[in-house]
Amino acid sequence: MIFSTILRLHLTYFWQHRRVLNLRAPKRFTEWVQHRKLHDRDPRLPGLVDKVEVKTAVAAVLGSDWVIPTLWQGHMLPLRPPAPLPLVVKARHGCGHVVFVRTQADWVTARSKAAQWVVMRYGRWLDEWAYGSVPSGLLIERYLGQGYKLPVDYKLFVFGGCVAFVQVHLDRATAHRWIVMDRNWVRASAPTCDLDPARPVSLDQMIIGAERLARDYSFLRIDCYEVAEKPLFGEVTVYPGSGLLPIVPASLDRQMGDLWRQARAGQGYG
Repeated sequence: MIFSTILRLHLTYFWQHRRVLNLRAPKRFTEWVQHRKLHDRDPRLPGLVDKVEVKTAVAAVLGSDWVIPTLWQGHMLPLRPPAPLPLVVKARHGCGHVVFVRTQADWVTARSKAAQWVVMRYGRWLDEWAYGSVPSGLLIERYLGQGYKLPVDYKLFVFGGCVAFVQVHLDRATAHRWIVMDRNWVRASAPTCDLDPARPVSLDQMIIGAERLARDYSFLRIDCYEVAEKPLFGEVTVYPGSGLLPIVPASLDRQMGDLWRQARAGQGYG
């Protein structure tokens, strides 16, 4: 079983990155994600990726005003929306399983997709252990966007309890792309045709909140939104992009990897 997992990690990493995976002595962030998949069995991780359970933990640490209220939860969506549109349907036990429901036609789509989600064991095919014990289920939250424009998604990379970078996701519904800024709001990712994104008003609050949530971990990604200039918690990610999405430039992949290594060793990094 362990041999097949190691082989699968090597094959998927090479397939995506076109380079050999170093599991013995990871140097890149994308390699440390694979290392976590293989070795990290922290019993707290499943509760962090459980989209229902994590809200209780976040409210206990940061307060209930950080948490997007759950309007409904269960295993099968009802025939009619249980709350006024627009709303958001998510899988409790997965990542990326989301439908934005603005119309009755969207609700039909959501019911069809959700029926598939609840019979899936998310994470198995990419060896993301933390999802294995999360109960399958669905939840509904209020919609945070304006019309068809989704809110900007701020993903804070926290190493050893310190936020180092913020991945800013833009135009997720139309031309999805992201830019990585450091905690001082200086661009860290490769230059693009996009201007630097505006610094969120609540960035300092986001950083404080993310560091409080992740202070006892070598690495967590804390995802947030800003609504009416106030921060809202989105989710916790422990395997960003499953370590298979490219980080550009390559030096940023190595820099993030070094921060993760130092955090594991209990070292400071400024």
